[in-house]
Amino acid sequence: MPHDEVATLAGGCFWCLEAVYQEMEGVRLVESGYMGGAVENPTYEQVCSGRTGHAEVVQVTFDADITSYRDVLEVFFAIHDPTTPDRQGNDVGTQYRSAIFYHDEGQKAEAEGLIRELTAEAVFPAPIVTRVEPAARFYKAEDYHQEYFRNHPQQPYCAFVVAPKVNKFREKFAARLRRRA
Repeated sequence: MPHDEVATLAGGCFWCLEAVYQEMEGVRLVESGYMGGAVENPTYEQVCSGRTGHAEVVQVTFDADITSYRDVLEVFFAIHDPTTPDRQGNDVGTQYRSAIFYHDEGQKAEAEGLIRELTAEAVFPAPIVTRVEPAARFYKAEDYHQEYFRNHPQQPYCAFVVAPKVNKFREKFAARLRRRA
């Protein structure tokens, strides 16, 4: 019987995070969506305006007996830049902020502890600006955003932005790749 937990993460465009976590061992479900804003049932266009307060997020359901919350967070910090406020590459705005939305005090402590470790080890050339915030209501993104990279690998953004992040994950975390049946 799986021991499911949920992690909700914002690290720029949700297509990138979704594509990586879909390949991670122990991950059972990845959904792209929005969290952290003031508008109920926001649309992609509303979130992209930067006026709703939402971040593009992925909600990752994983089997904690196979992969840990810390494993999920280590991948998160490796595949996006946690040092740029409200920006990932050319994606600029609060909707692209780096944030960990914790679901309980244990997740909060784990996230804050890992940020302290990464800071002490000077892993990044600038300070980590990732926000650690309580999870709010998750709004699933429109259907066309789900499994976007799988469905559109040749789309230019996917080919030039998403694919390199997936490849980085595959190289850096080969031991955490989902085993194919």
